[in-house]
Amino acid sequence: MKRLLLLWDIDGTLIDGGHVCAALYPLAFERLTGRPALHRVAVAGRTEPDIMAELFARNGVSGVEPALVTEELTVQLGRLAAEFRAAGRVLPGVVETLRALGAQREVAQSVLTGNVRANAALKLGLFGLTEFLDLSVGAYGDDADERAALVPVARRRAAAAYGHDFDAAATVLIGDTPRDVQAGRVGGARVVAVASGASSAAELREAGADTVLADLRDTAAVIRAVRSPRPAARGPG
Repeated sequence: MKRLLLLWDIDGTLIDGGHVCAALYPLAFERLTGRPALHRVAVAGRTEPDIMAELFARNGVSGVEPALVTEELTVQLGRLAAEFRAAGRVLPGVVETLRALGAQREVAQSVLTGNVRANAALKLGLFGLTEFLDLSVGAYGDDADERAALVPVARRRAAAAYGHDFDAAATVLIGDTPRDVQAGRVGGARVVAVASGASSAAELREAGADTVLADLRDTAAVIRAVRSPRPAARGPG
């Protein structure tokens, strides 16, 4: 019986995609609008539909059908797949940690990611990580624009799959940005933050992560972090 639900962020937590991820959105914008995006937007910790919505707004575009956006994002990543695989890497300690946690019968591992579902599956497959994760109970960028809204989605899917509810104490989000931390806190999950992306450990603590790790190299430390109960009292940061 699965009693602990781990929801992994992908980009910056499990995988470093190099420059390719940021290039995806201007390419999709140009294909959908017929012109280049003159103004770029921040992408870290956001859902892909949210990134594209701001990209459209900042460049004076409206009325693009969401389904077409999702389809184009999927097409563009497929075209970039070989480049993404060549430029990217699995971050240190990831495989060892996923394998160790996957060996524990009471633990279910999935993803909570801003990637649309097809892109999440492609990225994980390119780097051989799919075998460790139950993607059927994950939550994706095409499930909700706001990242915090994805936590209840994953919890509902896991409850249906495993036959019991996962409350906030039994749900752990692992990510690398303050937006990941906020998603966990608002959505109802404990948060283990990893300073493996662009955000520092201090920034992740300030955002309110329950635990902050430098990286995932120490498998035992990761296991302790995901199993540690949320502190009874916390300050505002």
